[in-house]
Amino acid sequence: MLEVKGLYVGYYKDLNILQDLDITAERGKITTILGANGVGKSTALKAIYGFLKPNQGDILLDGESINATPTHKRIEKGLAYIPQQPGIFRHMSVEENLEVGAWTFRRDHKRIKAKLDENYQRFPVLRDKRRQMTGELSGGQQRMVEIGRTLMSDPKVLLVDEPTAGLAKLLSEEVYQMLQDLRDSEDLTILLVDQEIRQALKIADYVYVLELGRNKYQGPTSEFGDLEKAFWVGS
Repeated sequence: MLEVKGLYVGYYKDLNILQDLDITAERGKITTILGANGVGKSTALKAIYGFLKPNQGDILLDGESINATPTHKRIEKGLAYIPQQPGIFRHMSVEENLEVGAWTFRRDHKRIKAKLDENYQRFPVLRDKRRQMTGELSGGQQRMVEIGRTLMSDPKVLLVDEPTAGLAKLLSEEVYQMLQDLRDSEDLTILLVDQEIRQALKIADYVYVLELGRNKYQGPTSEFGDLEKAFWVGS
């Protein structure tokens, strides 16, 4: 389980984007954070992953504070992050991209092979294209490579920022299905930041809505049937 308690964080010491933020992502569930642009959704993920240092508050993974834990150690503890901007190496093969995700155990060739095989079982199309340059793949397949690369480190908690940004609707549906499958078949805890409100609510178990860096609404997805109310941020 991932917990964020009373978090204050920003890009400058005296200017907090997030103010007293509380988030809990339960094991084996998809928790989504919604809100208008600029309310701090992506900032929350960066703080959890260790890219930003909190000015106040705590981040806990399975009950253990990770505030002082550097990013590479958070990866070893089971955190993984898929950023909004595509992070593939277009001029490297699919398999080479996947192998980048194994850098924390790069000398363990047996484990790398096992993790590659797991990804090829998850995404059979990647096995067929493993020698192909990743930049030649479709947008949905490139996202598949990104997700597969992230899963090489065997994470317990997956932080996902705008997973379908820039993708066509049909490809977006593939990505959301991938996230559902990871939750349902691999018991992954997923914390999802998204602008696609309807799609996020279709796959999420629990929802947080932020306003100006603070909690505004939260609850099970079943309580957010009125999308306009769920996403209303005041005026």
